[in-house]
Amino acid sequence: MAAGVPPDALGRRISCGTDFGTVRYVGSVSRTAGIWLGVEWDDPQRGKHDGSYEGTQYFKCRHPKGGSFIRPNKANFGVDFLAAVKDRYGLNDKQDVQYGTENTVIFGTKAVEFVGMDSVAEQQRQLNKLVDISVRECAVSHAGQEEEISRTCANMRHINLSKNLISSWETVTAIASQVQNLQTLNVSENKMRFPSTSTFISNAFSNLKILALNQTEITWTEVLLCAQGWPVLEELYLSSNNISVLERPDTVLQTLKLLDLSDNQLLDGNQLHLIAQLPRLEQLILRNTGISSIHFPDAAFGCKTKMFPSLKRLAINDNKISQWSSINELDKLPSLRALQCNNNPVMGTEKNPETLIQLIIAKISQLEVLNNCEILPAERRGAELDYRKIFGKDWLEAGGHWNPEKNKPSEEFLAAHPRYPELCLKYGAPEEGELKGQQPLTLKNQLLTLTIKCPEKPEQKPVEKKLPESMTIQKVKGLLYRLLKIPGSELKLSYESSKLEGKEVELDNDLKPLQFYSIESGDCVLVRW
Repeated sequence: MAAGVPPDALGRRISCGTDFGTVRYVGSVSRTAGIWLGVEWDDPQRGKHDGSYEGTQYFKCRHPKGGSFIRPNKANFGVDFLAAVKDRYGLNDKQDVQYGTENTVIFGTKAVEFVGMDSVAEQQRQLNKLVDISVRECAVSHAGQEEEISRTCANMRHINLSKNLISSWETVTAIASQVQNLQTLNVSENKMRFPSTSTFISNAFSNLKILALNQTEITWTEVLLCAQGWPVLEELYLSSNNISVLERPDTVLQTLKLLDLSDNQLLDGNQLHLIAQLPRLEQLILRNTGISSIHFPDAAFGCKTKMFPSLKRLAINDNKISQWSSINELDKLPSLRALQCNNNPVMGTEKNPETLIQLIIAKISQLEVLNNCEILPAERRGAELDYRKIFGKDWLEAGGHWNPEKNKPSEEFLAAHPRYPELCLKYGAPEEGELKGQQPLTLKNQLLTLTIKCPEKPEQKPVEKKLPESMTIQKVKGLLYRLLKIPGSELKLSYESSKLEGKEVELDNDLKPLQFYSIESGDCVLVRW
């Protein structure tokens, strides 16, 4: 092996300037002198060819222009973990030291901050006290001498190793095995090799609670193999790994509370059934996973599924969900309390965003937070009352009746509105007289331009909003709760008009629309609580 080329160079991760790549070939190239490294670059724009030169294929690339040859002296093969820590935290005594401000030591051009440290010797003694260490982008590629980490950094608990030059999970294990009580580990943005068969299970991760493996090219099969060594893991981050197919984790990940599968294009929504029995899973992040539907086939309308028994928080934003039936299915989750569902086609089915929010609230009975906004009791009551009224005609036409003996709504209606019977029990069945003269839900409404003021908070600037004249007072209150970030208290609304010469009119009936009170554009709504 040529000077400057490690004996294990093949398959190693390298950097060259700001570019990262993997060594796929070490050796000579026809009609040139000396040793070359054939590199497959992470960014194909950095490459020139597919690993072939003058008709000879020296190595293979995923991208037809993803590879090139470089001289070994251009490649950075990285440093060991401890060298990176000393450099990052200014504890490398080979460097020239000068003192800056009171708590800052400057090494060359690098300023490193210390709190209450007076000398280089004292700083070196502090290395053993470091608990939370970040060596992100420090070109870490290997563990270093055996036991050196455990002798030097005995108290580390949290390590950030993201975006380095780590080539294999074996290297991660070699570092972690020297940290006695490792609880948090981030090795994201390291394209590395993982075990493909069940091997010796290290106890290096026996206390690990949080693990980030984003952008590491790990597969779900490899996750399950490695997870045998994560007996108490609670949070696992796996975004951007091209994971498309899941398998049942029958004996592993049983302590998991959070799983992030964002930015992996899952084959379909049924893949979720394979992880649905994780007993302690409380938070599932499925942002941009390509799913178009959600279904829990084990539970009928109005019943709870046995899947995801502990799931409290679900994120399905940026997906392809287009049918309200998938939103209906979420009501089957027994523990669901918080949902993020923005940027799905189903969200474009209603022109009025307030109506959209109300429909979701009414369809999912236990929801307390929607798209990061708290759902207050008054807002839920208003949403459910509106839902009951809006679909009342459909219910009557489908065989619904206020008399329980005659109430036989069709299966089609119950499939579209599984909570409707529950809402009738809660608020009473709607009667024909109550539904007369009702405007269609999607009718384009006349917009009113109103100024919103809070007399009790003069420091709060007035806000101008455009609201449909058919919007009920209840919906206006729901909007103002979120707009003004008012804690859970009962809002009192009134309005002033230039035509009324200083007289206030109370908006006291939650079920009446704005137009009932003869509000016009330019009027001012006053908010008190």
